[in-house]
Amino acid sequence: MPAAVYVGGGDIAVRDLPVPAAGPGEALVEVSHCGICGSDLHLVLEEFARPGSVLGHEWSGTIAAVGDGVIEWEVGTRVVGNPEPGCGECRACRSRRPSVCARRAATDYLAFSGAFCRYKVTPVERLLRIPDGLSTRVAALTEPTAIALHTVNLAAVEPGDRVLVTGAGPVGLLIVAVLVTRGVRDITVSEPSSVRRDRALAVGAMRVISPEELVRPPMGVVVESPVAIAFECSGHADAAESALDQLDFAGTLVFVGTGSKPPRINHNRMIIFELTTIGAYNYDAAGFGPALELLASGALPLDALIESDDVLLDDVIVTMHRLAAGELPGKVMVRPEVSS
Repeated sequence: MPAAVYVGGGDIAVRDLPVPAAGPGEALVEVSHCGICGSDLHLVLEEFARPGSVLGHEWSGTIAAVGDGVIEWEVGTRVVGNPEPGCGECRACRSRRPSVCARRAATDYLAFSGAFCRYKVTPVERLLRIPDGLSTRVAALTEPTAIALHTVNLAAVEPGDRVLVTGAGPVGLLIVAVLVTRGVRDITVSEPSSVRRDRALAVGAMRVISPEELVRPPMGVVVESPVAIAFECSGHADAAESALDQLDFAGTLVFVGTGSKPPRINHNRMIIFELTTIGAYNYDAAGFGPALELLASGALPLDALIESDDVLLDDVIVTMHRLAAGELPGKVMVRPEVSS
């Protein structure tokens, strides 16, 4: 089968790999689409991944075969993967945050079985059926939608809150769209790319600005139009520092985007205004089910959240560079085929 394989040096190449076999309790899934995630960009472009890795974890597909002992799943069923559950006993799991389960091992990106390929194997206990009214392609947005739901839930946003989102890439856009479904209307998006600013308006932002328009107030002074909650989705240190400055008394800054350069946090401002910072990592304890329901509900502007053109395996690396440059605002879907 064809696969987009990380070969080192910040590059990806198409390789022919053996089709994996489904073992007991597993299903072989023919991948329909797999989204390119920001973590894929970091792993490849910053050379964190190990050579030989097949990345890609935002996938949807159809069961092509099942292993021994599998009787509850049939060939032809459309599915997405559900996250691995936590131990259920540690402090994080007891607080319904299994993504940071204390007993979960770190991901091994050499042994990692990603979905930038034609087929992948997954335990059937971690499969979810795609609702009849939802296309298989759109269902590949389930995982990032689950992240957006988890992020908004952690922040405990209220409909009347004023909100700032810094960074209008795929995750920032999804957070804006989820906020709108929760009745939040006063949403400002800060983004340097004009293409992404326009897309933020399309998914429901009330206003968009360039990062340099965010003022840096003196110590002890609240900005003229403060926000209750800021979601930092860009991963840039200066964006995080600026977002903190926009918070009102008792405001909350939620770190969503990752980056290589850590910000300098103004602890004095945090003390004076009793600010809170939160890191949002992955998913709620409910897993991907609520995200699938939201995608199937028709409440999200899917055409604005997903780029219209699919990318084939031999264009993955070029597309990653375009995403990193801010040229593409929405989620890019990879179709596991090669150019003829």
